[in-house]
Amino acid sequence: MLFNSLDFLIFFALTAIGFFAIPERFRWALLLLASYVLYMSWEPAYTVLLAALTLFNYYAALRIARAQSVREKKTALILSLLSNAGLLFLFKYLGLFSLSVQALCRSLNMTVAIPVVSLALPVGISFYTLKIMNYTVDVYRGKVEPERRLGFFALYAAFFPQLLAGPIDRAAKLLPQFHEKTGFDYQRVRDGLALMLWGFFQKMVIADNLAVMVDKVYDNPALHGAPVLALASLLFTFQIYCDFSGYSDIAIGAARVFGYKSMQNFDRPYFSASIPEFWRRWHISLSTWFRDYLYIPLGGNRGSRARWYMNLMIVFLVSGLWHGANWTFVVWGAIHGCFYVISTLTLGVRERIAVLTGLARVPSVHKGLRVAITFCLVTFAFIFFRAPTLSHGVTIVERLVTGWGGTFGQDGAGALMAFIRSNFFEFSVGLLSVALMETVHLVQDRPKARDMFRSGPAWVRWPLYYGLIAAVLLLGSFGSRQFIYFQF
Repeated sequence: MLFNSLDFLIFFALTAIGFFAIPERFRWALLLLASYVLYMSWEPAYTVLLAALTLFNYYAALRIARAQSVREKKTALILSLLSNAGLLFLFKYLGLFSLSVQALCRSLNMTVAIPVVSLALPVGISFYTLKIMNYTVDVYRGKVEPERRLGFFALYAAFFPQLLAGPIDRAAKLLPQFHEKTGFDYQRVRDGLALMLWGFFQKMVIADNLAVMVDKVYDNPALHGAPVLALASLLFTFQIYCDFSGYSDIAIGAARVFGYKSMQNFDRPYFSASIPEFWRRWHISLSTWFRDYLYIPLGGNRGSRARWYMNLMIVFLVSGLWHGANWTFVVWGAIHGCFYVISTLTLGVRERIAVLTGLARVPSVHKGLRVAITFCLVTFAFIFFRAPTLSHGVTIVERLVTGWGGTFGQDGAGALMAFIRSNFFEFSVGLLSVALMETVHLVQDRPKARDMFRSGPAWVRWPLYYGLIAAVLLLGSFGSRQFIYFQF
């Protein structure tokens, strides 16, 4: 059941009506049932996996809390982490591992028969395993009390708005909310539904229309010159943002309808003036997860500069691999790791250049230039995120350097215009929608304007709501494309 489908809208509406209609003490049970029904609509067999992992880690956390010695405590934690990481490796990375070992043996002229095991990936496994891991680690660190009620912990692990692609909420924030009363609040429900609508608009109107053009180019990059490849790469940068930010807004909005606050996952990342700032604004729940549970345990920025940079590279490589069992994601992570290290290494030089050139005296221009450069770097890295194989990614980069000449007998500009004409509907819808989205982002940057809209008269808000609904119904396509991050 895709979020962007009529089935989900009916499912959500029935769940919400039932949630507010039944007594308070049964609401968590309804949400848990709804979460498992949603998960079963994807792959019923893997529901057993989710339930088993939940049950094992529930008792592991209790064991950690009741341990009489440090050794016993550590053993329970290690078993918990192994259960999550082991399943993730089995279902997600075993195939890539087998193929990579095979390729390594062939390069060394070794004849070793290594079976390639490829299992169907349980949807959402990358997200709910991280959620469960941060719970047991925080119980081990003493930051979270173990949840005594199995039903509440099961709901934390399987909470359906977040189950398939996050946000990866922390146990310390989400679990206590399940113990609180959540009555019907008109303004909260309205805000939640409005956020869901905005998420549907981003996904179904912007991302899905841009995807039509991006797919045509990235499926056959060798057929296109640099101008078309550059345009497709630019469009993908907005597609991936609108796809994932759209999902996050639907998830956060749905949770808010039920009375639960989820953590913010995106904060207008394309307005970032540096790569470090971009990572503070992009996929925040995952970035902070890696910061708290990998980067800091590795030593963070403590120790020598070399050790600091090595820690950064490890985090970005692991983050890249987390996104998928494909070396393209590892390369994407490595590129961002290099950008991050270079950004910190050259900070002083760049500031001196800004002073010498006079840019520092015009902060708005200076910041605009930094935002533009950061956006270009992010767009370049996304080439490997989107490319189906490394060779596709390399081909695109090569043609972006050398392919600015003639294309099929036309010049580069002619080919670009022909591509736009052949996709005029999707291009027009995408361009206008992105312009609207960025205008909204600029308004969001101004708290006064944001508050005026939120608390202003109904005639200001409702025309926008109706416009978004009309845009989704007329320009979006229900259930035609799943969210990109579902595959992770």
